[in-house]
Amino acid sequence: MAEKYDIRPDQSVELLKELHILTRDGKLNQDSRRKLKQVYHLYQFIEPLLNEIETSKSAVSLVDHGSGKSYLGFILYDLHLKKLENPYHVYCVENRVDLIKNSRILADKLKFDNMTFHDITIADSIESQMIPVTVDIVTALHACDTATDDAIKFALEKDAQFIVLVPCCQAEVSTILRKNKDSAPLQNCLAEIWRRPIHTREFGSLITNVLRGLQLEAHGYQVKVTELVGWEHSMKNELMIAKKSGGPNRRSEKRLTELLETLGLQEMQQRFFIPSMDNSDTP
Repeated sequence: MAEKYDIRPDQSVELLKELHILTRDGKLNQDSRRKLKQVYHLYQFIEPLLNEIETSKSAVSLVDHGSGKSYLGFILYDLHLKKLENPYHVYCVENRVDLIKNSRILADKLKFDNMTFHDITIADSIESQMIPVTVDIVTALHACDTATDDAIKFALEKDAQFIVLVPCCQAEVSTILRKNKDSAPLQNCLAEIWRRPIHTREFGSLITNVLRGLQLEAHGYQVKVTELVGWEHSMKNELMIAKKSGGPNRRSEKRLTELLETLGLQEMQQRFFIPSMDNSDTP
């Protein structure tokens, strides 16, 4: 068996085997030890959010978007949620039917009764009757292209208290930067930042996450950005944690609008939609 310090008390060894963190004979090799370390590292960011919700609410709801094999949902359920006395539920959203089917089978096998799996897109989940009108935590890890933006929109529509994102590739901003780089408003030194194709791609990825952060702040969230794991493990390594802290923020709205205009990205205003500031007292 694995060394005692590697597996936490009451953690399901069977689950870790199914997720290929443990080998079939219950051992850890170098690769699986690295995976387990990453699991615990991510968990240490989310556990305090769960604890905070539990102190203020009688029930906890979490929606994991682009859940894939429902890796995150299973781990959170096993390490934390199954120990709660108060009601809780995990909703996993993934549009690949085969993955949802396998996750349902595993949840039944492990008797993880408070998990449900929905084979729909993130965009469609906003209007789905299978998911509550409000939820507490929204997660989206490596949701590709514009799926992260759909997850943000979902979280805002559901008035989520916390949003946890590990953004993945998003080519939309880069495409528009490339298309508009020769336009009159950008004939200044600033356009040199993304003049070369490789820089267009890199800058597009960076500015996408900057815009997402401003969007969340404009909607009244405090946003923390940090590393998820070491760069040697993944180049898509940016972790964004947003906490609902108040009403709309005029300053962030203004900065978001100015940034879109400065970079020639006005056509993306609908993507990074912002609230009406008419009734806000936030400067």
